[in-house]
Amino acid sequence: MALKKILITGGAGFIGSAVVRHIIQNTPDAVIVVDKLTYAGNLDSLAEVSGDPRYAFEQIDINDRPEMDAVFTRYQPDAVMHLAAESHVDRSIDGPAAFIQTNVVGTYQLLEAARQFWLTLPEPKRQAFRFHHISTDEVFGDLGAGDAQFMETTAYAPSSPYSASKAASDHLVRAWQRTYGLPTLVTNCSNNYGPYHFPEKLIPLVILNALAAKPLPVYGDGGQIRDWLYVEDHARALYRVVTQGCVGETYNIGGCNERKNIEVVEAICALLEELVPRKPGCLAQYRDLITFVTDRPGHDLRYAINAGKIERELGWKPEETFETGLRKTVLWYLNNQSWWQRVQDGGYRGERLGLDN
Repeated sequence: MALKKILITGGAGFIGSAVVRHIIQNTPDAVIVVDKLTYAGNLDSLAEVSGDPRYAFEQIDINDRPEMDAVFTRYQPDAVMHLAAESHVDRSIDGPAAFIQTNVVGTYQLLEAARQFWLTLPEPKRQAFRFHHISTDEVFGDLGAGDAQFMETTAYAPSSPYSASKAASDHLVRAWQRTYGLPTLVTNCSNNYGPYHFPEKLIPLVILNALAAKPLPVYGDGGQIRDWLYVEDHARALYRVVTQGCVGETYNIGGCNERKNIEVVEAICALLEELVPRKPGCLAQYRDLITFVTDRPGHDLRYAINAGKIERELGWKPEETFETGLRKTVLWYLNNQSWWQRVQDGGYRGERLGLDN
């Protein structure tokens, strides 16, 4: 018997699918996945839970207000976890319009659909309803090497079209709570990594390129610093927030694992030397594939999350260190070739993708 029904937008994406798997496998709750299935949405990532009777899927764009209204009416969710977003910085630089449409306008449409549904609920259910918006630490801009970590109160200073669109959506969510009383929560997370990560992102790209003896592209000198959060730790944190967090609050979620990008690439190469010592072609060592490329415009230097609030107030902290999480990630890609090959050849959505860089 499900205790809660949680509507998860973007539930076929990297973080969203981890949340869905966590809920189905570790809680009695039910999930309704809403996903447009853009290039980053992959139902293969939900295969292990899709047969559960507590799982439902709707292929819908969150900008389609009539369809979203119908989903709320049909399923009567107790909470919304909003993860649907365009999220790749390079893509936002090349084509910002999609980021404004999905991350800003889409969040507005979802907020209004949720608010109209919330107003129809009897008082006890209205009091219990939650709208949880999942955001990024990139809204805070970047830090110098010696600067203090991002706090929940850090001023916003986004640098890219992606982070600006996420900052705008954060502001909308807080405005709907302040103005209309919609019971919202916001979380801002650091860089995620782990199983089922789309191969355009740094860690899976490096793993798969190395296995194919292709160049391992590193922006600039690789000195950019990120705080790395294992995706399954993040999923646990998000569920803790939506079920136990205080309405109107913001919680930063970080892995407490700051690493330079070049250190991440070198760590992957070292793991592959251990786990796959037999290399393709005449490659001597994986690190020989590292290739420094022109830096990204407006590239942020450092992100660092202070996750003390969620640990103090909700009792969450990451279980994985960077070393344990990265080993699990590399092993997952080595053992799940069929998943990433279907991404690379477009089989998961019926077309070939250009992921050779």
